[in-house]
Amino acid sequence: QVQLVESGGGLVQPGDSLRLACTASGLPVATNTVAWFRQAPGKEREFVSAHHWRGARTYYKYYEDSVKGRFTISRDNDQNTVTLHMNSLKPEDTATYYCAAGQVADAWTSGNAYSYWGQGTQVTISS
Repeated sequence: QVQLVESGGGLVQPGDSLRLACTASGLPVATNTVAWFRQAPGKEREFVSAHHWRGARTYYKYYEDSVKGRFTISRDNDQNTVTLHMNSLKPEDTATYYCAAGQVADAWTSGNAYSYWGQGTQVTISS
């Protein structure tokens, strides 16, 4: 059974940093695409970042425009974990952040492309 568990959310002030971790069981992150999505109250779920597996040992990283330069995604195959490093956080980053994983060809920004989802972790940016 595949399980994705997110951790690292919390309440921080604007300009602070947070690190979200997605730890998988029953699924090797080394041979899957793992992504982060977020959903703010009253808004649709949106793509944040993906660590996209393209076969063999080839990976690509993608970011939504509003987080480029502030967020970084990384992968630790030994720990079976994908981490989202979030810096210079803004109030508009406030949302529930979800980890998703699966065999994804090209539509890595679409939630429908992912087979597995975590329960989510809350990130609140407020002074």
